[in-house]
Amino acid sequence: MPELDASIPFWTYIAGFPLLLGPLVTLHELGHYLVGRWFGVRAEAFSLGFGKEIAGFTDRRGTRWKLSALPLGGYVQFKGDMNPASVPERGPGPRAARTARDGSFQNAPLWQRALIVAAGPVTNILLTLAIFAGFFMAVGKPVAADPERQLTVAGFSEGSTAERAGLKVGDRIIAIDGKPMADFRDLQEAVMLYPGKVLAVTIERPGESGRARQTLPVTSASVEQADRFGNVSRIGLIGVRPAGASFAFERQGPLTAVALAGQYSVDIVRMMITGIGQIVSGERSVKELGGPVKIAKFSGEQLSLGPLAFINFVALISLNLAFINLLPIPGLDGGHLAFYAAEAIRRKPVGPRGLELAYRSGMALVLMLMLFVTFNDLASLL
Repeated sequence: MPELDASIPFWTYIAGFPLLLGPLVTLHELGHYLVGRWFGVRAEAFSLGFGKEIAGFTDRRGTRWKLSALPLGGYVQFKGDMNPASVPERGPGPRAARTARDGSFQNAPLWQRALIVAAGPVTNILLTLAIFAGFFMAVGKPVAADPERQLTVAGFSEGSTAERAGLKVGDRIIAIDGKPMADFRDLQEAVMLYPGKVLAVTIERPGESGRARQTLPVTSASVEQADRFGNVSRIGLIGVRPAGASFAFERQGPLTAVALAGQYSVDIVRMMITGIGQIVSGERSVKELGGPVKIAKFSGEQLSLGPLAFINFVALISLNLAFINLLPIPGLDGGHLAFYAAEAIRRKPVGPRGLELAYRSGMALVLMLMLFVTFNDLASLL
């Protein structure tokens, strides 16, 4: 990743990151806090950021609301938590824990603890759905003016892998790897995420006896593409030009918009999982992983494009935040939920030693990953 774009006012980089992360972290932690309060669990601290307190106040319920020095997240510390990762403090035995009703998180029923923990990422998901649904209602859903022409090959780019594989002008692409294509956007999404992969491209070819269907193996080209800010990403291309490419935007009603927002979010999560899998398998470089520095850079760039672009970016990061927090890593919300699932199956909590070891290992893993992506970000800026 290149240096900061000099054409963008520097204040957008300064303002973008807190405008992005501040509301997302606040809403995430408010999800935990409000559901906990609903169940009568007492919150001792609500912090934006980690580390030393910069400013704060204590409300009439005894909750300390504070702004902390390290602005890379936040936490709600409930009564009975030993630390912000919600590691339980050592206390009375199982019987006392079952009978106590003192507003402690650890003494709440299992299902309530699970809902309190799940509330944070669920809030981020709801925010993402609300933003995407709002776009579908206000701007509209892109609809191909002529889907058949969009999927009909009108020509090839220089060095086209599709042409080398045997596709011809006039062929209509109807499926890739067995997935039906509805328009050219579907075709792009089916190819771009898989650079260098052999794709099974099913076409219909016009002939004297009608359209004949056949499937050809096409290897997507691996191309490095830069956006207007110079951010480079590696994508797959097969080098076909559509006979038609126009789209119209149709505004959607609330119910349809929510359904479309849900499907769009699922597609994004599927792409995230695919990307992570490619990094783990070595198909993509670990340099494509982004941390807080890249997020800060991208937030400034999106803010410079205007409020709609920035709000869309907020939705994407909110979905990422939910996805990461739901990973079954001890110390994250997904790790807590995994232990609660084990407790429900075993009908007893995981032992305190095993629990503490798992949480310490999980937090160490998260910190190492944070350090790695931060160094990765800084190295890409040099």
